[in-house]
Amino acid sequence: MPLRLVFMGTPDFAAATLRAVADAGHEVAAVYSQPPRPAGRRGLELKPSPVHRLGDELGIEVRTPKSLRGEAEQLAFAALEADAAVVVAYGLLLPKAVLEGTRLGVFNGHASLLPRWRGAAPIQRAIMAGDAETGIMIMKMDEGLDTGPVALTSRVSIGPNMTAGELHDELATTGADLMVNALAQLEAGKFELTPQLGEGATYAHKIAKDETRIDWSRQAAEVHNHIRGLSPFPGAWCEMEIAGRIERVKLLRSEVAAHGAAVAEPGTVVSDDLTIACGAGAVRLVELQRAGGKPLGAEDFQRGAKLAAGDQVR
Repeated sequence: MPLRLVFMGTPDFAAATLRAVADAGHEVAAVYSQPPRPAGRRGLELKPSPVHRLGDELGIEVRTPKSLRGEAEQLAFAALEADAAVVVAYGLLLPKAVLEGTRLGVFNGHASLLPRWRGAAPIQRAIMAGDAETGIMIMKMDEGLDTGPVALTSRVSIGPNMTAGELHDELATTGADLMVNALAQLEAGKFELTPQLGEGATYAHKIAKDETRIDWSRQAAEVHNHIRGLSPFPGAWCEMEIAGRIERVKLLRSEVAAHGAAVAEPGTVVSDDLTIACGAGAVRLVELQRAGGKPLGAEDFQRGAKLAAGDQVR
């Protein structure tokens, strides 16, 4: 018999799981998502989240509380009389009353191999750290930060040039399939949980604005991982002098250069193909985006930028 569920999520990453759960035949009694945010140049229009829009499309009641700490919100959640809740990238803390407000519990799809990368930005942090593997885990939530016992795991390889955007899309699909599998096991009474180990825990803190600028004094592999780990959003960046003006340029793709740049100062353009010296080695910039422009391959970018060997980027 299909489960009666509450779904809680906000971005595109979560919408993939909502659609998969609905397509699997489960009854979604309500969708919870972050409140609509200001959009447009003047911020006058309120834009609902991807999960909110999908909930409307599927004809499901959508709730957008700013907090779940109040008694009224907690009673409204319990009144849904759900068998379980599914949480994917929701963005609000769940108090004990919500965690205990369903018959079977609250189950989270988290994009890392827990206990590594607990927290808000596991996809970006895994790439920025140079991890070769990550995954999706389905866990039963408790009051800790991503500390609950784990039911299912699916591992995903991280290619040497894979961006956060590419990994996001692969994990979204993998996570949706894994959650459907987990709910089938829960429905059949075959759900088994394994406690997480505390040893080896790391935290994926939210990406701060002041860490998006490239530090060319770091080793080439670290610079490369920084670029791809922040691509396409929020985007790593540096400053370049183009046509006599200093411009902020977003760096979307790179690769570790086959040849080093041992004698060049970090940030020096080593060759016209946009190979840039780092503290050790060099990276070649593959895709870039000027402010207000569209992403361009290095060759097309150079038609306008005309950076030459010996120029400096900052």
